[in-house]
Amino acid sequence: MAVKIRLQRHGKKNFAFFHIVVADSRAPRDGRFIELLGSYNPNTNPATIELKFDRALAWLKVGAQPTLTASRILSYEGVLLRKHLDGGVAKGALTEAQADAKWNEWKAQRDQKIAAKKSGLTMAAVEAAKAAKAAEVKVSEERAAAIAKKKAEAEAAEAAKAAEEVEAPVEEAPVEEAAE
Repeated sequence: MAVKIRLQRHGKKNFAFFHIVVADSRAPRDGRFIELLGSYNPNTNPATIELKFDRALAWLKVGAQPTLTASRILSYEGVLLRKHLDGGVAKGALTEAQADAKWNEWKAQRDQKIAAKKSGLTMAAVEAAKAAKAAEVKVSEERAAAIAKKKAEAEAAEAAKAAEEVEAPVEEAPVEEAAE
């Protein structure tokens, strides 16, 4: 029986999330599975991955083949690196302490990258909010200036009309002489 580590689709249309499962390769995509290893939600930024690390490593060691997407997720979580390091220890190329040191160094770098991405996203959101506020203030000032200009023009027109009425003498209607 060929065993695969693959994704099972769940969620709504255009808003999917996935379970990471170990299943027989002949079973349907969303059908029967052997073990649930975790979940993957690509809708968040960065994507949320919950994984039973030890169980995924154990399945890889007994020969389960990950699909392309599943292998990328396992690589992102470090399962494939840990399998590689454990293989080096088994062959005698590394000691357990060296393997653990390399693993911890990689894990620290990965955690730092994720934290930097999260802080970068929050800073970008803050900057976008500041830019939107500045644009809103600018538009508001332009509208206020346009309204003040229009009001000033209307007042000037009123004043000109009032001055015109005061200066212009009232014309008397010509008196027609009565016909005799």
